[in-house]
Amino acid sequence: MALRLWASSAAKALKLSGARAVAPAFSISRFFSTVHDGLKYTHSHEWVKHHEDGVVTVGITDHAQSHLGEVVFVELPEAGAQVSAGGSFGNVESVKATSDVNSPISGEVVEVNSKLSETPGLVRRCHTHWP
Repeated sequence: MALRLWASSAAKALKLSGARAVAPAFSISRFFSTVHDGLKYTHSHEWVKHHEDGVVTVGITDHAQSHLGEVVFVELPEAGAQVSAGGSFGNVESVKATSDVNSPISGEVVEVNSKLSETPGLVRRCHTHWP
């Protein structure tokens, strides 16, 4: 939310500037990924959502998704697997590249979105639309 507020302030400051624009106007949102309430972000483009029961959900950011393009394969650990903070626990393969997915926290995998093996493109959908 703070980032959105800052971007909004920057846009207002640009509008109020007395300098004439040489280049055509641009959209601030083009330069910022979407920031969702309730998510915490890592420098390696993963997000974490903490739930009241102590479980966390991990995904990749809009920024990472936009650089991947069409996702063709997702490899994730099995339920019960142990993951370590900073370590790779899976990968996402697209028509452009294959990227590791790093775990922002240490713990045990309790559930995996099994629909990703059938429809890997779901990884590009907003986490609120996942089954």
